[in-house]
Amino acid sequence: MRVLVTGAAGMVGRKLAARLAKDGALRGWRITALDLHDIVPAQAPDMAGAVVSIHTGDLAVPGAGERLLAGRPDVIFHLAGVVSGEAEANFDLGYRVNLDGTRALFDAIRLAGHNPRVVFTSSIAVFGAPFPEVIPDDFHATPLTSYGTQKLVGEALLADYTRRGFFDGIGIRLPTICVRPGKPNKAASSFFSGIIREPLAGMEAALPVPRSVVHTHASPRSAVNFLIHAAGIDGQAVGPRRNLTMPGVAVSVGEQIEALERIAGTKAVKLIREMPDETVWSIVKGWPTRFEARRARDLGFAAEQSFDEIIRAHIEDELDGKI
Repeated sequence: MRVLVTGAAGMVGRKLAARLAKDGALRGWRITALDLHDIVPAQAPDMAGAVVSIHTGDLAVPGAGERLLAGRPDVIFHLAGVVSGEAEANFDLGYRVNLDGTRALFDAIRLAGHNPRVVFTSSIAVFGAPFPEVIPDDFHATPLTSYGTQKLVGEALLADYTRRGFFDGIGIRLPTICVRPGKPNKAASSFFSGIIREPLAGMEAALPVPRSVVHTHASPRSAVNFLIHAAGIDGQAVGPRRNLTMPGVAVSVGEQIEALERIAGTKAVKLIREMPDETVWSIVKGWPTRFEARRARDLGFAAEQSFDEIIRAHIEDELDGKI
């Protein structure tokens, strides 16, 4: 089996590549070739018995997708994209990467003509306020950001290309992935991880929104599990509605901080500084809060049950189990 990962240099892409290398198989088949693509070189994991190839470039450039599809991958994980805050700040870049790049890749798959499984990472940003208390699976998608709009168009393309038989696509709407390791990125949601990650490392963290903000989260570990499960799921069981809202843990920022205090004590919590940011708040206040995610759960997708679990997953995976 040949597997292609776009956005492989990103956090989730790196963890997915490591998981594929560890498992050595996908959908019950041994992986013999792994193609990792991003705008910068991805790190190749050690993978015995498989050829790992690193590809760089802009998917929106003519011919880029066709070159990636030359090996006719059986499974394609399309993770490449510009994050929410950057897509809002740079309109042209967001549409070029998140929409033009996705359309170019999908069309290259169509032209290759071998009908692979495609897993597309979408976002809960496809939904826009006003919201009910819990958002059902059939809630209308009316994004209030450019990023959400770009992801929604990608979902529509995925459903249509699947309907036409060009590929077998599954779109997964990721909740905010938390706690993200490494340095903060340009996503408007970056602070959700920062107020946990930095205090655990003994560093100060800025909180730009009120503690009453409620949001849904899943760990990087769960994000990789979502992707792996989506690669192997029965398309007929999913049906024509190919885009699924993933489960997660819905908590307020205040409840995040309470979980941090339970695990790391008051010393960590005191490192959080409330620093209101109107730019971030203007984006976050239009985001959804809680999701039913019944379809995804019925199809076998699972996430953590509490924010304490999410923090502990970060400590285990990134801090060697120690704080």
